Amino acid sequence: MAAKAPHRLLAIVTDALEGPEPIEEIRRAAGNGDGAELRVVVPAVEATSFRHTLGDVDEPMRQAEERLRAALDSLSRNGFKASGEVGDPDPVQAAQDALLKAPADEVLIFEREAAQARWFEEGLFDRARESLEPPLRMIVVHSGDADGEHVISVEEAGRGTTDAEESEVGIPISDNMPHVPRGDLAGMAMGVIGTIVAIVLAAAAAAGSGTETGWTAVAIGVAIAVALINMAHVVGLTLFESVRYHGGFAKFFRALSLIGTPAAILTNLLILLFA
Repeated sequence: MAAKAPHRLLAIVTDALEGPEPIEEIRRAAGNGDGAELRVVVPAVEATSFRHTLGDVDEPMRQAEERLRAALDSLSRNGFKASGEVGDPDPVQAAQDALLKAPADEVLIFEREAAQARWFEEGLFDRARESLEPPLRMIVVHSGDADGEHVISVEEAGRGTTDAEESEVGIPISDNMPHVPRGDLAGMAMGVIGTIVAIVLAAAAAAGSGTETGWTAVAIGVAIAVALINMAHVVGLTLFESVRYHGGFAKFFRALSLIGTPAAILTNLLILLFA
């Protein structure tokens, strides 16, 4: 009789697996650990979305290596034999990369609860369901207590990728670009049109003054600033898959676009009328 193949687990760990509860969830997924193959991947996540955009690599790699050693040590003390590596800053991409190297029967992803969620954890479970083929188990933990992490909830998804609702996935701009949510698409349209209006108002202010004045320079500067903000936001949305434009950084530029565009139009209109 052929020996039963070991259950292959891939654990995406963004912290150090402190405390008994996260370990117990791994044990439960592994069937009490009997003959299970466990691989641990620690994403080299930057502290902030801004550092991620700047390409901060060395410090996140060093910290991820420390978390990996701590996680493997914790697993070893609890009777697990596990291999591990540092992965991509995006936990979902880190899982995809690991699955390309070797398949897994189940993927476990650890994330913090909503009150403690970090910039890269927004919508993590939904993105994982849409991108990862093996069954998925998302383990939500509360961190920071003296006795380690506490498991708050466990969400599961079966084998196969799951498409989000159309309102979440959005509208395809072209076959070569990702779907854009309706809200972001409306924001893009408002940003483009608003930028054009701000530029036209700045040009009208310059033409109406007859000579270059300080207010004319302000109007032109406002138009240039809002154009750069909206251009960055639109490029980030349309190249989502390439630059991983999501989380806090996307929220920041979305807010700048939605608030800055009307403010720029109003400022240039006032300059045109009164300056």
